[in-house]
Amino acid sequence: MDIRTWLEANRNDMIAFLGELVAIASENPPGNRYDECVDRIQRQLDALGIESDRIGPSLVGRTDADRVLVFHGHYDVVPAQDPSQFQPRIEKGTMFGRGTTDMKGGVVAMIYAARALAALRSPVARNILLTIVPDEETGGQRGSATLLRDRLPHAQIAGMLLPEPTSGVVWNGNRGAITLEVTIRGREAHVGLAHQGINAFEQMVAVVNELLVLKREIGSILLIGGTAQAGTNFNVVPATARFTIDRRIDPGEDFETERNRVLAILERARANGVDLEIATIQEGLASESPADGEVARSLSASIANVKGKTASVEMCPGLLETRFYAAHGVPAFAYGPGVLAVAHGPNEFVKLDEVVNCAAIYAETALRVFGVR
Repeated sequence: MDIRTWLEANRNDMIAFLGELVAIASENPPGNRYDECVDRIQRQLDALGIESDRIGPSLVGRTDADRVLVFHGHYDVVPAQDPSQFQPRIEKGTMFGRGTTDMKGGVVAMIYAARALAALRSPVARNILLTIVPDEETGGQRGSATLLRDRLPHAQIAGMLLPEPTSGVVWNGNRGAITLEVTIRGREAHVGLAHQGINAFEQMVAVVNELLVLKREIGSILLIGGTAQAGTNFNVVPATARFTIDRRIDPGEDFETERNRVLAILERARANGVDLEIATIQEGLASESPADGEVARSLSASIANVKGKTASVEMCPGLLETRFYAAHGVPAFAYGPGVLAVAHGPNEFVKLDEVVNCAAIYAETALRVFGVR
């Protein structure tokens, strides 16, 4: 039996497992139902004969191999727009629901890729290291960053594959990011006594106008006001105003320089008397792995074999957990089932054929990396 035949024979189990994961509302923020989700994944690993250790809120597979290929996934999802998104439904070979594409479908694919290799008694099975983490949606510090710092044997890692929804392409790098929440505090007053108050909203507008000047100067991305709120009622001077800043930094830009350009505007406002607080939501460096190395070539050849066409190699428009591995010199690439455009949206979905395809691609990539194919 070959890998594809084994996966097709286990397709129904894969779909059922994915549906169960989607039904667990592991929303982040704030980190709901993490324990339940980890428990369910570990039970599935146990049932499949894959030994794992629970490291805080993360799962790490066990292996005694000297050289490993990491299949890395996250189980947290962005908050749903409606609770019904945690009721998975299948229509014409497509599963709808929060997390189907970002990235519980990918987690199922990588788990079953590892199991397929073991079930077919491939010697490569022992070279697969599964890592399944939380907190990707809020920067990854408690999941990926902690594992890479304290647990994973960097020198033994031949490469890392991440099944994010890449829309059919391979991502070999990502932009850096600095995401801030700015809170401005004024003083509340009745509209008839507005002169006695301090309008936090007006102060926010002044700060935003300076940020808009910066936005026109840079060549990459600056999103202002992804979330924004102020005040309590139409006839009350707003005592607080809050908004977010999301600066995405290209690999060719200097992270510290671009970070400081944003912070300088905020510090200037503070020096001019604006009472503001800055909270860092996430920071992440840009990263890039060579597109012509062993892992990249193996992944590309496997995609071409399974899908019948080559995949282009591009930079991810957002932040990726590949950056944690690339920072240690590990070649790291994202390729997974699903379409980025529907991730985080109200009608998130994944085509079930693509979940099976991804599992086949990951298993075949491992065979190629370790010289079996």
